[in-house]
Amino acid sequence: MKTRCVLLLVGISSFASPNRIHAGSGDVPVIRIRSGGDTALDADWRFMKDSTIAAEGAGVDDSGWRLLDLPHDWSIEDLQDGPGGGSIGPFSKESPGGSSTGHTIGGVGWYRKHFSLRGAEGKVVSVLFDGVYMDCDAWINGRHLGGHPYGYTPFFFDLTKGLKPEGEDNVLAVRVRNLGRNSRWYSGSGIYRHVFLTVKSPVHAARWGIAISTPEVTQDRAVVTVKTTLENASAMEAKVVIRNRFLDPDGKKAGQCETRLDVPAHGSAESVRTVAILKPRLWSPETPSLYRLDVEILSNGKGADRTSQAFGIRSVRFDAADGFLLNGRKTALRGACMHHDNGPLGSAAIDRAEERRVELLKAAGFNAVRTSHNPPSVPFLDACDRLGMLVIDEAFDMWERPKNPQDYHRFFADWWQRDLEAMILRDRNHPSVILWSIGNEINERADSSGIVIGRRLAGEAHRLDPTRAVTAAICSFWDHPGRPWQDTESAFSILDVGGYNYQWREYVPDHERSPQRIMVGTESFPMEAFESWNPVEKNPWVIGDFVWTGMDYLGEAGIGNVQAVPDSVNPQFGMPWPWFNAFCGDIDLCGFKKPQSYYRDVVWDRSSLEMAVHAPMAEGLVEKPSLWGWPDERRSWTWPGLEAKIMKVSVYSRCPEVRLELNGEPVGEKRISPDSKWTAVFDVPYSPGILRASGLVDGKEAVSRSLRTAGPAHRIRLIPDRNVIRPDRNDLSYVTVEIVDASGILVPDSGALVRFSVQGDGELAAVGNGNPRDMRSFRKPECAVFQGKCLAILRPDGVTGAITLSAESQGLDPASVVVKTR
Repeated sequence: MKTRCVLLLVGISSFASPNRIHAGSGDVPVIRIRSGGDTALDADWRFMKDSTIAAEGAGVDDSGWRLLDLPHDWSIEDLQDGPGGGSIGPFSKESPGGSSTGHTIGGVGWYRKHFSLRGAEGKVVSVLFDGVYMDCDAWINGRHLGGHPYGYTPFFFDLTKGLKPEGEDNVLAVRVRNLGRNSRWYSGSGIYRHVFLTVKSPVHAARWGIAISTPEVTQDRAVVTVKTTLENASAMEAKVVIRNRFLDPDGKKAGQCETRLDVPAHGSAESVRTVAILKPRLWSPETPSLYRLDVEILSNGKGADRTSQAFGIRSVRFDAADGFLLNGRKTALRGACMHHDNGPLGSAAIDRAEERRVELLKAAGFNAVRTSHNPPSVPFLDACDRLGMLVIDEAFDMWERPKNPQDYHRFFADWWQRDLEAMILRDRNHPSVILWSIGNEINERADSSGIVIGRRLAGEAHRLDPTRAVTAAICSFWDHPGRPWQDTESAFSILDVGGYNYQWREYVPDHERSPQRIMVGTESFPMEAFESWNPVEKNPWVIGDFVWTGMDYLGEAGIGNVQAVPDSVNPQFGMPWPWFNAFCGDIDLCGFKKPQSYYRDVVWDRSSLEMAVHAPMAEGLVEKPSLWGWPDERRSWTWPGLEAKIMKVSVYSRCPEVRLELNGEPVGEKRISPDSKWTAVFDVPYSPGILRASGLVDGKEAVSRSLRTAGPAHRIRLIPDRNVIRPDRNDLSYVTVEIVDASGILVPDSGALVRFSVQGDGELAAVGNGNPRDMRSFRKPECAVFQGKCLAILRPDGVTGAITLSAESQGLDPASVVVKTR
């Protein structure tokens, strides 16, 4: 029996239906939309992972296929039959990408969506994909719409000519091929971002056809420029009126204008208008104020199209003498590089997951993110706009020369212009975006061929968006042994802002050679946080630093490892099976801050005092972190069985002097300064109790931190990030799971296995912990805590009600929590 979805043209809404993972019979729920709007087409897709079938035709029997909601990533799901028994959860020893992609599996997957239309006669109907990984093709009712190879840029197809008459069953089929070694990190597989259906009148604003800029900005007045590109799909010229209405962050009218123009038959036309807004509320990370532009389009006296666009009013300027100026104010970029996955959810770009990553970065002190090494999702940028996060929007990780045999280099020559255009036109209205990056560590960056390509990319970026500067991440010639750093001069010459990967030592020499160059550390090592930030504080021409990375991610397994080994053993670049996550982030895979993030708080002068304890090592071994690693420190004074053993305690502070006490008895005092990198290290014989550090100014205590020894594990504690969420499949509740003692103190050495159950109007979307080598399913209702913590993610079914999460573990008091959906 064929399924059918009736699309009623009545109002924009996001999908809301349960993630039915087993095929069922009966009709698919109704999706309600309004003509002219983008309507989420995420619910109720049929899915089959199979490389042998041909499923593009409308008559294919898909009634036995799995029924699911988008966004969807099949690579994060449990493997059914591991090759040779070498599989755990989603991980397989047969993974083509190996440790680079976190030992996960790609393959070929098919998606099919049934729907019928009412009231679309005479309209233009299109489908928009925000991201599909990768190399996909799409069909409507067996008619090939086209393909799209890049896994990170949006694309759309016109469905109009391929649709069946009103009321009949249409089938949109998508084939996705994630084959071979094509990524250096976890990519995920499938339609992992949103899909939208658009129904418009013949005369309408083009896709991404509204460009808003703010060429003049002061505290008293801002000039807002709006360029509107109209399309006319009809056979008659259209006399058009465009009405622009500007609303301030409170929804009050801030300005308006009207334009009349003629749009030729089967053609397009542009309108450019400016409006002055008085006393503007400027967008910044501290005050992310958003305005809205409502656009109404009338054609030959009749309403033809309506659309809205959020935007921010801000000025951006880069200058070697003054640095980066946002709204005329010098701003240092406290940056994080970020891959696109959402940890236990894989690459699925669920709105709340994207938003939470931005919240976590803000809470950890970051004010900027580099979307390494590809364009992000729309929900991620929307969150950056709302929450106040500056963005370097990056296009490519390679150009014509490969980094993996099956990567994007195969398509670059034919597709770079379309993909760069899609990124810039889609993202240019986001006030958070301040720089376009055209590449990361490009192999041919300083060769004659690479200079030609780089100039084309930079030129096209400036043509598409004259309001923003262009950068790229330049690294040393590790891929061309023997070439001197000075050979990068030609690569920097094509950039407005020079991006430096791990090259803080070159800032001053390069400034002496090129005093007008503006520099930013596009990647840096965690253990060089002080060395990478010090030049930002001292030199205006170094505008910021972006650590690799802000948050742990799947793939590049173990590049942030730290090992206790004999002194003769060198640190490893990465780690073999069973390591699956990079473990180099300031924040772990589940969103918990790691010790390096607390040190960065002091380096950035966000905190006056922090403290951590090194884990002890066996005799004859030394601690050797990898380049992206961090010493094995814990914010813990719970070390049972190590009584009287000497523990190294690091105290980080901006105070001139620090004092350490154990159980009220003095351990010692030490001076602290930039020369010591804001660090003092004490040797302390372990004894349970309270370890207390204090910062002294003029000999008096100004600030203190304490670590308290935990007792035996007693109970489970559940802490949801929000107790009330929307009854929407795009919302989530992240529940922190902690093992605590009888006094409620976290037991940091616990590794208890916690089992979960869920009742009510939702599901357990995923579980996980921060352990980079704890391979297990993210989908089964159990998880071992790591350093006393793990995470459970709840997803609503799409109805108003409540979700109850219960947790139990052998020998511990259980816990439960209720999350309401309304």
